[in-house]
Amino acid sequence: MNDAVNDRATATLTDLWRTVGGDANALNAITLTGDDPVLPGIFRVGELALASIGAAGLAAAELHRLRTGQQQTVSVDATDAVVAFRGERYLLIDGKPPPSPWGNVSGYYPASDGALVQLHANFVHHEAGFRQLLECPADGADAIRKAVSAWGGQQLEDAAIARGLPAGMLRSREAWLATDQAQALSALPLIEIERVADSPPEALPPASRPLGGVKVLDLTRIIAGPVGGRTLAAHGADVLRLASPSLPFLPHLWLDLARGKRSAHLDLKTDAGVRAMTALVRDADIFMQAYRPHALAQLGFGVADVQRIRPGAIYISLSAFGHTGPWADRRGFDSLVQTVSGIGQAGAAAADREGTRPLPCQALDHATGYLAALGATCALKRRAIEGGSYAVRISLAQTSNWLWSLGTVNGIDTPDLKLADIEHRLEVRTTSHGEIKAIAPAERLSATPAHYVRDASLLGADAASF
Repeated sequence: MNDAVNDRATATLTDLWRTVGGDANALNAITLTGDDPVLPGIFRVGELALASIGAAGLAAAELHRLRTGQQQTVSVDATDAVVAFRGERYLLIDGKPPPSPWGNVSGYYPASDGALVQLHANFVHHEAGFRQLLECPADGADAIRKAVSAWGGQQLEDAAIARGLPAGMLRSREAWLATDQAQALSALPLIEIERVADSPPEALPPASRPLGGVKVLDLTRIIAGPVGGRTLAAHGADVLRLASPSLPFLPHLWLDLARGKRSAHLDLKTDAGVRAMTALVRDADIFMQAYRPHALAQLGFGVADVQRIRPGAIYISLSAFGHTGPWADRRGFDSLVQTVSGIGQAGAAAADREGTRPLPCQALDHATGYLAALGATCALKRRAIEGGSYAVRISLAQTSNWLWSLGTVNGIDTPDLKLADIEHRLEVRTTSHGEIKAIAPAERLSATPAHYVRDASLLGADAASF
């Protein structure tokens, strides 16, 4: 651990704090230490992790101060922060790492015109969709590679997107900035917190933890959204994760990202599911969702619907490419956003090689998750003081732009952090899934330490109620 204060990261956090309307006096309580490079690569992943985790922790401390009058300090170390950013890589189940979540045909394939196209096929239905599109029933990446070679890069990306499949062509930064989607995002802040309706102020209930008594509906999957919900749970929120039993999931990611939460199944395509969700919304403070823009509105649970059912609700929307622009409805994941936004190409160029070199962790996912928790907590504070219903919007692509804005560092040859290097940062719990070793929260609050009250429960194991 490097005890030197990181002035760059502190300035980055300060800018973020101003964006969300944080009290400037609170900045005296935050200390960020350590510096990039912490992981191999050219991007300032450590600074991104310090600022996003630190701001979320500071917002929790501020909510606790509003509730109790008690001030406390918040500190984050760069190594702790980047280790948290790749926590799923360090998860151990009965002493063994879980299977890789990457699908058999997920990867980067050269097209006929020399473009490199990423196919994201970690879910079975996505793999089946790509095989059908490519007319490639044979197993294995070699058959997919041969099939992709018959397509032009842009042609394949367009065809995949038209079928709702997650794919993206490797672009330079300049090529990304020339897209209509990049132009649409350029007008947006990193994180939006918008008051969308009036309602009376709501005092926080008595509690010993920053988010104690706060009820959260977590309708998210994969990494970004679950990180947001887990962060709220780490500071005391009652988080209920909801999903249709028919939706696919990655079970080993779940064991890491569902700590602190309960989990229930709910199908919004049934009348019973809609009634149950409506009852839950009436009792909730935060509604967090990571489906494509407008998807839940079509089922009766968009921003306006939720604030009508529950005046004062805080509605968090996470997306891959933002809520506006021609790509708003595209399916996307962290690695795909890296591919299309120039991160992968820039990493490869710095390493003097062709193709792509992704970030050393799913940094866009994790940072966006902490931003979700930050936005939710700041909106809770505003609701307590001035009232109102709020919409918070963030996206992986906006986080990608933030990372680019931090500049680069000469870190290509930085040694990687192996499990043996960070094992002392793992917390051990005996659960119904076996002995689970997972990364402890990186933010250190002096009066209300972040921790998880619950172990990850099986998907659908809990009742759909608070």
